[in-house]
Amino acid sequence: MREIDFRSDTATLPSPEMREAMASAEVGDDSAGEDPTTNLLEEMAAEMLGKEAAVFVSSGTMGNLVAAMALCTSGDEVILGEESHIYLAEAGGISALGGIAYHPLPTDDRGMFDPEAVEAAIHPNDFHYTQTKMIAIENTHNASGGSVLTQQDVASIADVARAHDIPLHVDGARLFNAAVYLETPVAELVKDADIVSFCLSKGLACPAGSIVCGSTETIASARRWRRMLGGNMRQLGILSAAGIVALESMIGRLAEDHSNARKLALGLQDVPGITIESDRLPTNLVFFGVSLRDQDEAVRRLGGYGIKVGDRGPVWRLTTHYGIEPADIDYALDAIREIFTDLAA
Repeated sequence: MREIDFRSDTATLPSPEMREAMASAEVGDDSAGEDPTTNLLEEMAAEMLGKEAAVFVSSGTMGNLVAAMALCTSGDEVILGEESHIYLAEAGGISALGGIAYHPLPTDDRGMFDPEAVEAAIHPNDFHYTQTKMIAIENTHNASGGSVLTQQDVASIADVARAHDIPLHVDGARLFNAAVYLETPVAELVKDADIVSFCLSKGLACPAGSIVCGSTETIASARRWRRMLGGNMRQLGILSAAGIVALESMIGRLAEDHSNARKLALGLQDVPGITIESDRLPTNLVFFGVSLRDQDEAVRRLGGYGIKVGDRGPVWRLTTHYGIEPADIDYALDAIREIFTDLAA
């Protein structure tokens, strides 16, 4: 049966070139710094993002966690968005494992802070308060429909951070989607950030892994925390080989995912039971309101067509990625239109 998995861009499968590279990867003990393929990937990533050093971690969540723990100590705080992935969807890790307090602030419909609000939220150096030791922004912003922050947006927050000698972290799980959408080199996009994480296992289609980039000193601390969290791996080059292929050949094709998402969003506009603002969906995430008599039945029937969806509730998210072609969008729209017409409330 035809299968179209819209649940997440983590559903990507490695390309044939990745599989070949993984099978023939030169490997060593990464825990000892002796895996040549991982060392190469980290060097490539650091250079591409304009940073001094990089470290491979198992996931985006671990990337954000080791970034925070490298920059903060127990009792410190992080200023971040109230709808950020770090705050909403990472199991409270920086608090539970790092003893780090969250200081969530409202963001606009692009996931962007008001710089003045960030300034006002930074605590004075007074023993009554937690000390603000990191500011975190997210690009693209998942909860805001895959919205994109520009280099100027990042710089406006970095200016506030620098004025108070506070590091700025960019949770760039889908950073390359932002760079491709803006037609901006990724190093330019994050030049004002002190530390950046990005996922290999989403739109870049690797089977696992994320990269954290920053100063030599910060990344050395992140490595120590990776070790403490059980994230050291041995012959890691098998995974890193896929990451090298991703950085060399999978970035430009993200524009195809954006085009497919746009096609999907436009096609959903006239479907009964769906409300969507297609102009607010710039990258590969398609959010829309759903009003159905029975959502479980809709999901079951979509599954009968081989279409997998994850979200249920008043808002659904469909994600385009490597492995989904324009013809798949047409097929999915036909099925969605048929099922939603039957079940629209």
